[in-house]
Amino acid sequence: MRTVLVTGGAGFVGSNLTRRLTQQYGCQVTVLDDLFTGQREFLAGLDVELVEGSVTDTALVERLARGKTWIFHLAARNIIVSGREPRQDLEVNVIGTFNVLEAARKHEVERVIYSSTSSIYGNPRYIPILEDELPKFLSFYSSSKYAGESYCSTFHELYGVQTTILRYSNVYGPNQSPANPYCGVIGKFMAAALSGEPLRIHGDGEQTRDYTYVDDACEATIQAAIRPKAIGEIYNVGTELETSVNALARLVLEVSGGSSEIVYVDKRDIDNIRRRCLNIGKIRTHMRFTPGFTLARGLRQTFESLR
Repeated sequence: MRTVLVTGGAGFVGSNLTRRLTQQYGCQVTVLDDLFTGQREFLAGLDVELVEGSVTDTALVERLARGKTWIFHLAARNIIVSGREPRQDLEVNVIGTFNVLEAARKHEVERVIYSSTSSIYGNPRYIPILEDELPKFLSFYSSSKYAGESYCSTFHELYGVQTTILRYSNVYGPNQSPANPYCGVIGKFMAAALSGEPLRIHGDGEQTRDYTYVDDACEATIQAAIRPKAIGEIYNVGTELETSVNALARLVLEVSGGSSEIVYVDKRDIDNIRRRCLNIGKIRTHMRFTPGFTLARGLRQTFESLR
């Protein structure tokens, strides 16, 4: 039985990952979460240890890393909070990551899987985006997440800490609570469709994203811990499919059977990226990873979980 630490494990992606680790892989999981956006309810029914605390607590992280086989590091301040509180962004996303890596080095953790973001690409030169695309930092969040990547690579090169970096693209699915003001566009669209309120689109709606169902993201994350070829590597995690926000809104209404109006409002002051679609050739080759969910299927699963 593998003993695992999941930082941010009571959050949206973290709770889905924790469920998969315990129920499908038989892991013994400890979750570290400050419950800023995470919820205890997301771990209901799971045989896990939940420790309420922060990755900024060096002594706590070191204690929890002891004896662990893997650490999945998902704890972070999200893009909205990072913009409002850049110092908090630095402390959690950068110093917190350093604490995790230092603890992993000290206790000889077998592997650290770092959940990064496709936001580091900014407005890319080419679509679909390859891992060697030059980063463009349009937010404190993208800067801090890339800094975390840099520390992962440095700990791997200098100390032999086995790390793998995953750049997620617009993950959605169950536990992406619409009650959370920081949830993504799909959670907001679903909530609006269920309540009969308008679906609000920022800008003209022709901006595109690569929407990734959470089960696919979690499976890629676990494979990154298992596969020897993943050590020291960086992978995009997406679908290689580009979908406009307008098309997404129409599909949400179709899946939900809702009759909400679609309205257009001012552009957001964050994440103003025109196009995003990730090339997943590398992770497909190294890990034989293929997304199992189309957008329509993933939206149906998400809708059923909310309803």
